[in-house]
Amino acid sequence: MSLSLSSIRIYPIKSLGGFAVEEARTTDRGFEHDRRWMLVDEEGRFITQREQPTMALLRCTASATGFRVTDARTGDTLDLPWWLDGSRTVDAAVFDDTVRVLEGEPAWSAWFTDRLGASARLVFMPDSSQRSVDARYADGLTSLSDGFPYLVLSQASLDDLNARMEVALPMDRFRPNLVITGGTAYQEDAWREVRIGTVRFTPVKPCGRCAITTTDQRTGERGKEPLRTLATYRAWNGKVLFGMNAMAEQGGVVRVGDLVAP
Repeated sequence: MSLSLSSIRIYPIKSLGGFAVEEARTTDRGFEHDRRWMLVDEEGRFITQREQPTMALLRCTASATGFRVTDARTGDTLDLPWWLDGSRTVDAAVFDDTVRVLEGEPAWSAWFTDRLGASARLVFMPDSSQRSVDARYADGLTSLSDGFPYLVLSQASLDDLNARMEVALPMDRFRPNLVITGGTAYQEDAWREVRIGTVRFTPVKPCGRCAITTTDQRTGERGKEPLRTLATYRAWNGKVLFGMNAMAEQGGVVRVGDLVAP
């Protein structure tokens, strides 16, 4: 069976809800506009759904001049630009990395603070800030993602997982950038290189999954699945693996419907 690209998703703000696009351009650190913004606490450390599962209810959509964040609970919105220039520079922490970022408008941070019920500042990663991926696996940059610029997942892998569970889960639990249709479950584990359309991607590391996958992206509620089921057959070296982190050539464009050639 031929393989094709069935979905592309962009997440403008780290750990908030993303949105689907029909095409996306690769850059030196991921898809254009993907995870260039982030929320940090008073110490400048990144905030994610691990600590704040209700971040799933703050959902991003593209707008005419940038993107809009909507609070699914109230319908309140905040319009933001794709890029930020000339703001105050501060340091932010993503795991063990220190990233030089630009601080957003105080009113923007206040909007997020009100919705999270905890202090939050919105920051932006400019092109001048460079964050390297783990050199044990690849050479290159990433944005404000957890560790690598792209996450690839096959629909067949999710279908196999759902066949093992009482209640099927949607793809958004796993927050992939690229979803592949066709082929076999966990085929991405064995790929050393894959072409999507005209762009070459290099899978570099299986994705170790965290508590975010147990958060219902529609309600913000947290349970035990899918980690409980995945742990029965996808556990390795103390981690539960699902999907592949990847690097890519920059300057290319991928489109939904592109053929995929491992």
